[in-house]
Amino acid sequence: MATMTSFSSIKAVLFDLDGVLYVGKQPIMGAIEAVKNIRNAGYACRFVTNTSTLSLASLQHKLDALGFLVTQKEIMSAPQAAVQYLQQQATPICRLLLADDVKQDFMHFPQSDTEANFIVVGDIGDAWNYQMLNEVFSCLMRGAKLIAIHKNRFWQTENGLQMDIGAFIAGLEYAASTQAMLIGKPSADFFNMALADLNLQPNEVLMVGDDIDSDIGGAQASGLRGVLVRTGKYRQAYTDKSVIKPDAVIDTVADLPALLASTQ
Repeated sequence: MATMTSFSSIKAVLFDLDGVLYVGKQPIMGAIEAVKNIRNAGYACRFVTNTSTLSLASLQHKLDALGFLVTQKEIMSAPQAAVQYLQQQATPICRLLLADDVKQDFMHFPQSDTEANFIVVGDIGDAWNYQMLNEVFSCLMRGAKLIAIHKNRFWQTENGLQMDIGAFIAGLEYAASTQAMLIGKPSADFFNMALADLNLQPNEVLMVGDDIDSDIGGAQASGLRGVLVRTGKYRQAYTDKSVIKPDAVIDTVADLPALLASTQ
């Protein structure tokens, strides 16, 4: 454990999912019990993720299947934040670079591959190709708005680290001389949405994540506390180079109940 910051003001915990509670289809050892213990201790819990491969319904099903009993109301995903944003726009016509499952949450918006005024980019795996990039580039050059579900550099899979969509977002920004609207972590809007849902102040909420940039840096920039876990995408060398300093570092989320209890 890196620090012994007091967490006596904390009333709620935001859990990142992949890399913190599970990796792929395997729960992190002790994670299910940790969440249960934190709930029993009286903390409100929210489950926050940048993933754009699963719809809200599928996320809940996966968490339940793994042993985390979670309601849809407790899940806050970046795609859902994008849906809320698009609902506030006058006439959104969308190009959805999203996994098919997540597209279900966007089906009520008009869609076009060539005439879109909002380009929503998430995780599409091997579907990237030059024709797709050029179609998106053309829309952006005609004034379409680029919405990035996230801008992560890499993520942890069962086969090790893999490149994430951040490089594609950066390439589109560069080519079209535009700036993407970042909808997920580390966006302040995303964390503010969580605070509003909980009806709590930033210093009353703790973020637990494996990404020192999006999870910890984003949370701290919005006034929340940030606890980094040494699972998932965590890499010691990368953390050592970062200017971001977590409020605490723990081996796994299984250590969180003891951390909270010891610093009350």
